[in-house]
Amino acid sequence: MSPNEALPLAVLASSLLPGLVIFVLPEQRVGLRSALNLLGAVSKLAFVALMLQGVAAGADYGFRYSVLPGIELVFKADALALLFVTLSTVLWLFTTVYAIGYLEGSPHRSRFFGFFSLCVTATVGLAMAGNLYTFFVCYELLTLSTYPLVVHRGTPQAMRGGTVYLAYTLAGGALLLTGIVWLQGLVGPIEFTYGGALAALQPPQQAQIKLVFLLLTAGVGVKAAIVPLHGWLPQAMVAPAPVSALLHAVAVVKAGAFGIVRIVYEVYGVEYAERLGLLAPLAVAAAVTILWGSLRALFQDDLKKRLAYSTVSQVSYIALGVALFGPVGTIGGLAHLVHQGIMKITLFFAAGNYAETLGLHKVSELDGVGRRMPLTTLAFSLAALGMIGLPFTAGAVSKAWLADGARAAGMGWAVWVLWASSLLNAGYFLPILWRAWLRWPPSAWPREHIAARGLRETSWLLLLPTLFTAAAVVVAGSLAAAPWSPLAWARLIAAREYGHGV
Repeated sequence: MSPNEALPLAVLASSLLPGLVIFVLPEQRVGLRSALNLLGAVSKLAFVALMLQGVAAGADYGFRYSVLPGIELVFKADALALLFVTLSTVLWLFTTVYAIGYLEGSPHRSRFFGFFSLCVTATVGLAMAGNLYTFFVCYELLTLSTYPLVVHRGTPQAMRGGTVYLAYTLAGGALLLTGIVWLQGLVGPIEFTYGGALAALQPPQQAQIKLVFLLLTAGVGVKAAIVPLHGWLPQAMVAPAPVSALLHAVAVVKAGAFGIVRIVYEVYGVEYAERLGLLAPLAVAAAVTILWGSLRALFQDDLKKRLAYSTVSQVSYIALGVALFGPVGTIGGLAHLVHQGIMKITLFFAAGNYAETLGLHKVSELDGVGRRMPLTTLAFSLAALGMIGLPFTAGAVSKAWLADGARAAGMGWAVWVLWASSLLNAGYFLPILWRAWLRWPPSAWPREHIAARGLRETSWLLLLPTLFTAAAVVVAGSLAAAPWSPLAWARLIAAREYGHGV
């Protein structure tokens, strides 16, 4: 096996093997469990860095294994895969540190971190999937590995939320599998290809090909929380804060959005999809989701539910970018895949800090919290302003490219959707910032964690990841023109998908 074949497997093994060992560790082996978690996260980051350097220089990384005649397990680390793999790997490191602090003293930590590692393994496997069969296998493994995390607390509310989550995601998997089997029956096995595998084949069964597109996008649209397939996401907010961060920024919803990207660009091909008239309905579905999610967020007092409906809205920016025919919209959508991740994980980290330290779960309880936890609230503020689209933040960059992409595609109505969304973003984030910074705090907090008494903030294991990701929101926005930025990598992907420089 060559190094170029071994590296994708090493990326998978760096979280899979520690996870399997963690499952059998006694609860009291805290130090060893934390060391295995961090070793896996750091080694995965090193392997991904090697592949990033190689892919930028034109190298190919991949591995394939024949399961049955006509069915192969294929992993490849192309530019698009590494955009998602890098996001997942970097944020997994921060989430691991955060989860170690958040779950300190909690029961069933070995079970939690075991499934946590399997979840990341499934996510990077999905990102590096080289064909629809491999994508489906990892897609379903992601469902099965995240369910125990959603129901981790074991309360009746957690079990109800987990049941809803499982019902939605398994139904989505069934739709996806139906579409894959139907497509393979029409044209044979499909591998992800720059420019689109179907575009090269030009199959004559256009009516069936359109129906297959509906099945495939509906299947991944469940995890991407496209309206009306989004009902599981607010219910899943019963999970602990590290799991919510994982679901929204690293794994599940991003897996759905990434699936839409793969289907449009590398199964159908964006030009072929446009000729079939498939992009306009996708753009409408994304626009409806963007506005609906923002409107629902306005009326949520529960902080995590407000953030959940914000995710429903913000993740559909990626689908909108995909549906804007042209490289500019593609760049905006792909950049937002990363930018939304770093903004949303910051928001959930901060919400977890409020809940774990002071027992705050509702927006109405946040009066004056900026005076008690100024650094956490500063991080929340930067991420929230980024979501609104404040200049020099990550959100401003991707929104500007999406708006330019809409104009270039002759879809001026999408610009108005983006403006309306930004106003609604301000409508549900600015009242939180006003409460946190400008209102007087209560005489006593609902519950002040004993470990944080006398401290200005909270545990450093909770605070440092929050501050690092908040800083990334500003760095990604201020240095978007840098050659190593997410925007620059999105331009590289768009150039390869469209076959010319951007």
